[in-house]
Amino acid sequence: MKAAKLKNSLLLVLVALIWGVAFVAQSEGAKDVGPYTFNAVRMIIGGLVLLPCIKIMDAFRAKEPDAPREKGGKALWLGGLCCGVVLFLASTLQQVGILYTTAGKAGFITALYIVLVPILGLFFGRKTGAALWISVALAVVGMYFLCMTGSLSLGRGEALCMLCALFFAVHITVIDHFSPDVDGVRMSCIQFFVCGGLSAVLMFLFEKPDIHKIVSAWLPILYTGVLSSGVAYTLQIVAQKNVNPTVASLLMSLESVFSALAGWAILGQGLSGRELFGCALLFAAIILAQLPIGKRKTA
Repeated sequence: MKAAKLKNSLLLVLVALIWGVAFVAQSEGAKDVGPYTFNAVRMIIGGLVLLPCIKIMDAFRAKEPDAPREKGGKALWLGGLCCGVVLFLASTLQQVGILYTTAGKAGFITALYIVLVPILGLFFGRKTGAALWISVALAVVGMYFLCMTGSLSLGRGEALCMLCALFFAVHITVIDHFSPDVDGVRMSCIQFFVCGGLSAVLMFLFEKPDIHKIVSAWLPILYTGVLSSGVAYTLQIVAQKNVNPTVASLLMSLESVFSALAGWAILGQGLSGRELFGCALLFAAIILAQLPIGKRKTA
């Protein structure tokens, strides 16, 4: 069990890395296409990428008749639908919120889902130990130093990003509920088509999708569609099976660190001492969350 938890924790760090680099891809893609178009195309690509993966997995399972079977049917479709709707709400609120606030404020407020996840867990009987609460508090301070460069005011953009953080916390909680009993890859595939379909509705209502502009942004769209959506969100569902959701949220919050490092490595954006201090605090929070301090109750 410890080996499985370690493996899944490392997978969630990989998820954070992919998402962190995706911020660079999203900023480049946004120069050519609107946010709803970008979300619709990337999510649908994510779903399409998983279809052959499901076929390959089924072929391997057919050769191993004694392999454990995960539940499908109603639980699978309900999980995929719930995840897709919540992911759509979170990603849409984030995209719109960024229009009315700075990227730093949006990143910091969105990352507050690391606080909301253990709070939501209390409503489902999941108790969080003192060490994890300290890790969460340390991570919030680290996020502040990493993302915030000015005063934190509450305007329209900030309010939308707060709602976005709430829905990302709900997304993690929903995955924690369904992932132990269903095929994670299938549920992820369903979630992408649901999210992509809903985003497409907004795309046709509020934007004028241009195929030429979509093609001109092919590289960032493919990266976010194949890796950020198809790979990372699927790994999130698979890896959360044996990981406390609060710990999972802390691990995935490393995307902000990887985003800053990707901006430095790819776009040549410098890192100030304040930002490096924030990164150090985040890493300290992650390490503290992994230490076996006391008895953590994870009902």
